[in-house]
This record gives sequence, structure tokens and C-alpha cells, in this order.
Amino acid sequence: QVQVVESGGGLVQPGGSLRLSCAASGSIFSFYAMAWYRQAPGKQRDVVATITIGGTTNYADSVQGRFTISRDTAKNTVYLQMNSLKPEDTAVYYCNKAPPRSDYWGQGTQVTVSS
Repeated sequence: QVQVVESGGGLVQPGGSLRLSCAASGSIFSFYAMAWYRQAPGKQRDVVATITIGGTTNYADSVQGRFTISRDTAKNTVYLQMNSLKPEDTAVYYCNKAPPRSDYWGQGTQVTVSS
């Protein structure tokens, strides 16, 4: 059974930065495109950024130019560097394969952007 654990969230002021990490117990990162998703209160869970096995990345328009997704397959870890954070980035952030698999959802990590 694969376990996915997200970490690195917290409270940050507008304009600040955070780096999220996603670790998996199995070698799922070696076989799938991966993605970061986020869910704000009262809203659906949306994809934020994706990265293919070959390293090609894609971003939601709302985070383009501010967020960077990367992966370290040897460490079974995916990262999300978030810069120039805005209050509207406040959400619980999750990682999963792209497209997501229901049994790969972790607990997520809370990101709160507020002054």
C-alpha cells in the first residue's frame, strides 16, 4: 500500500515563499506523472502543477511564474517551490499522480497566506 505524505506548509505573509515536499513509500514517482493539487475552503480540489516522468512541467494560470514543481525520483520526492505567495493561494495542498488515484491521497499540508 502506497503512503503519500505532504509537508512544508505553514503561515506566511503575502509575498513570502514556501517549499512543499511530497514523499511516497513506494516508487510511484518512477512510473507516473505527478502533480500538486490544492483545495481552498468551500471549493473543489484543483490541479496546481504537473511534472511528467521526463520532467516536462505545466502550471495553472493562477500560479504560472510563481510556483515551480520538481521531482527527485531517487528520493521518491516531489517538491513545489512557491514564491510571491498571495492570500488566494491559501488552501490545503496535496500531491498525487496525474491524473490522481483515489487511494494515493495523503492528508495534505495547510498553506495560509495572511498578514
